[in-house]
Amino acid sequence: MENTAADINLREIGNAPVSPDIINMIPYNTGMEPILLNEYGRNIQNLVDFCVSIPDREERTRCALAIADIMTILFPALKKDPNGQQKIWDHINIMSRFELDIDFPVPVIRAEETNPVPEPIPYSNSREIVFRYYGKHIQNMVLTVADMEESEERKNLIGVIANHMKKLMLAHNKESVSDAKVLRDLCFISNGKIDLMPGDIHLHDYQEVTPIKQNKNKKKNNRQNY
Repeated sequence: MENTAADINLREIGNAPVSPDIINMIPYNTGMEPILLNEYGRNIQNLVDFCVSIPDREERTRCALAIADIMTILFPALKKDPNGQQKIWDHINIMSRFELDIDFPVPVIRAEETNPVPEPIPYSNSREIVFRYYGKHIQNMVLTVADMEESEERKNLIGVIANHMKKLMLAHNKESVSDAKVLRDLCFISNGKIDLMPGDIHLHDYQEVTPIKQNKNKKKNNRQNY
């Protein structure tokens, strides 16, 4: 099959050496300034950069207004958004790296508002917990009840807390659980304000329940009977 003139020209173009000057003329995104808001693309970013570079303030303002109109056309959903204009001007200010000096039609976002510093999270100091197996909440409950006036309610609350302390101690160490130990801890945590003896209060006896293992062979035979 004979080659046509077009095939020969394409082959010659493909085999022709590429000049380094031509390669240097091709712009690559990796060599450009980063796009601050990817959803608007490189062209809008370039327009904003150009707008910032305009020396005349009035002309710069007109240019920014034109960019805002283009962004509205590109994103028509912003027209229906009540905060659409606010978002557009905030985004223009962000893409300008907060260097655009114009009379903004709306108050725009400031640089310090884009990356707000979160409030520090208060962490409880584990050293403040007297007995870690009771936890911070039980300790706070004991201190609260200890400051209450003598009453039937205070007595009932002490009983509930002491029984829960016994359950927590049982989960921590099954070998050393006793009513006397729980009441000593209760007295220590309350700074001596709740001083009880084993005869003064009755604590429940908690036993560990072992789950019943089902006989697999029996279960299998029951299925076969059906």
